[in-house]
This record gives sequence, structure tokens and C-alpha cells, in this order.
Amino acid sequence: MREQNMSNQCGSVEGSNYVIDVDTVVMSIGTSPNPLIRSTTKGLETNRKGCLVVNEETNQTTREGVYAGGDAVTGAATVILVMGAGKKAAAAIDAYLKNK
Repeated sequence: MREQNMSNQCGSVEGSNYVIDVDTVVMSIGTSPNPLIRSTTKGLETNRKGCLVVNEETNQTTREGVYAGGDAVTGAATVILVMGAGKKAAAAIDAYLKNK
């Protein structure tokens, strides 16, 4: 952990570095949608912010069989929101493939 002092200098906070034994780490860095998606993949509609337009119930994009979620749809978002979008899209993809 770092803190900023009155002189706008950053320094380490004593006792804030430690190791935790974990099985999984979920990184949340919050990024913007990749602008290349729009120019390299036909049939994907984007909004004015460059985010992919999706069906809110299924997360299917405007291109059949293509699903999206997370930062590509919302811009920078929380991990829990992104995980929910992934779960919703996974269920819709499963249904789509079963009906093909």
C-alpha cells in the first residue's frame, strides 16, 4: 500500500505488505473497449462511447452468434458486474448452441 504526504510524495505504508495464500485472484483493471473491434469485425454495432451494443437479456451483440460482456459493453466496470454479464452470456450461448 502507498500513501501520499503533504509534499505530494508517495511512500510505502509500514506494515501494509503481506502475503496471502489463495487459489484464485481476479484482476479488475477497468479498461475501455478496444477500438479495433468495430473496424475489424463486420456486423457489430457500437454506441457513441465505442462500447458494443448487446441485447440486455442475453448479451448477444448485433452480430448473430457473437456475445459480449464486461468492459467491451459497459466500459470500465466492477468485477461483480462483469461476472454477472459473463454468467448471463454463458447461459445464452448454451441455449443458442443447443438450438442450432
